[in-house]
Amino acid sequence: MATVPAKIRVYAKKLVQLSLSGGGVSAEQVAAVLLHLEKNPPARLPLILQTYHKLIAVELAKSEARVEHAGPVAADALAAIATSLGKRYSRTVTTVTKPNPALLAGLRVRIGDDVYESSVSSQLAALASAS
Repeated sequence: MATVPAKIRVYAKKLVQLSLSGGGVSAEQVAAVLLHLEKNPPARLPLILQTYHKLIAVELAKSEARVEHAGPVAADALAAIATSLGKRYSRTVTTVTKPNPALLAGLRVRIGDDVYESSVSSQLAALASAS
């Protein structure tokens, strides 16, 4: 988004703030923002909408924990991950799983820009770089 003019980025960020409720993105608030933009279209609306969309996607990613795993993951383990991260980030967190045999064993959890990893492959990589 480096090519987006500063004024548009600031405006889109304000729209995102209006779209948040209870620590996360509210579908009702997003609908209200879009209705307002439809009724009162600002200049450069397509660029504003594109920027708003990207920023909303970033906010949504903050509430979704992507759990990569090498083997089966129990439902109660996923629930514990969601609960723990929900407390840490003060918002409701959901989990989405994705098999990743390259991990060998263990988990990698990504929420927003944060990554938590406890896998055999990461431990082997740490050992290799230490020697």
